[in-house]
Amino acid sequence: MKAMILESLGEVKPSHAPLRLVQHPEPTLAPGEVLLRVTRCGVCHTELDEIEGRTPPPRLPVILGHQVVGKIEEGGQVGQRVGVAWIASTCGQCQYCLSGQENLCPDFRATGRDIHGGYAEYMKVRADFVHTIPNTISDSEAAPLLCAGAVGYRALKLTGLQDGQSLGLMGFGGSNHIVLKTAKHKYPNSKIFVFSRNPQEREFALSLGATWAGTINGVPPEELDALIDTTPVWGPDLEALKRLKPGGRLVINAIRKEEADKEVLLKLDYASQLWMEKEIKSVANVTRADVREFLQLAAEADIKPEYQEYDLQDANQALLELKQGKIRGTKVLFIN
Repeated sequence: MKAMILESLGEVKPSHAPLRLVQHPEPTLAPGEVLLRVTRCGVCHTELDEIEGRTPPPRLPVILGHQVVGKIEEGGQVGQRVGVAWIASTCGQCQYCLSGQENLCPDFRATGRDIHGGYAEYMKVRADFVHTIPNTISDSEAAPLLCAGAVGYRALKLTGLQDGQSLGLMGFGGSNHIVLKTAKHKYPNSKIFVFSRNPQEREFALSLGATWAGTINGVPPEELDALIDTTPVWGPDLEALKRLKPGGRLVINAIRKEEADKEVLLKLDYASQLWMEKEIKSVANVTRADVREFLQLAAEADIKPEYQEYDLQDANQALLELKQGKIRGTKVLFIN
């Protein structure tokens, strides 16, 4: 089968294409697994973090990709269209798995990091970790919903937002543009404020119904009840804390922050940024329930991402454009 494989870590840049197109052996199933013929796979910022060494190290060589849509070829209902998300398996027995927090399981295994993912024609995964795709959602629309959508949905739940309260979105890429659409459906009386350094992203946010869009350090017309940050650096979080009301909550939806600017945290001013019972909460992975709830909500509310398609062999170009901030919605690899 054709696959784009990562053999060593390194910086994504025009002079370095980290993934190599190879002929890779097709997966051999173990008991309880299904074989998928992949049709689409979303491209996620987490893949940049994996390649450049900001996440727990992937097993190498590895096939990336954790927003996978395909059809079952073996081991299940042949022909059924399903999706695979970041969560590939958990132990099912620890306190976290038994309490509905399987995303925190110490044996959490990630698709495209701990097992081969969807930058390939075929992949295998545990049968109990696949998700049925609603018929009203196309393959290319479904792929980003499996991570950018599902983890954004989890972040939105973690804000504790109530209808009528104000929400801020720091950064406006693959995840937050879906969060905006979701929030407008779930909280129709809430105002949504978007912070982005990219003028095109700010215009995009306004076109999707944002109340206001400004720069990362912009000052919105009112303080916010909650704010979701999806940026890979620390500076925006300090700005976000300034914009919260007393008792407001900042939810950081990022698997890692870049080490290069960690000294920014030393500039946190307790009195103006954290006092008055403001909170900071992180998002860690997703549960299967998050993915399934969100797919159903997306179908019911007609929440569909904006996306650009690339051929499988152009995965390096998609990753480079993602790093360069050339984003309007999400990026999806077309495979079959």
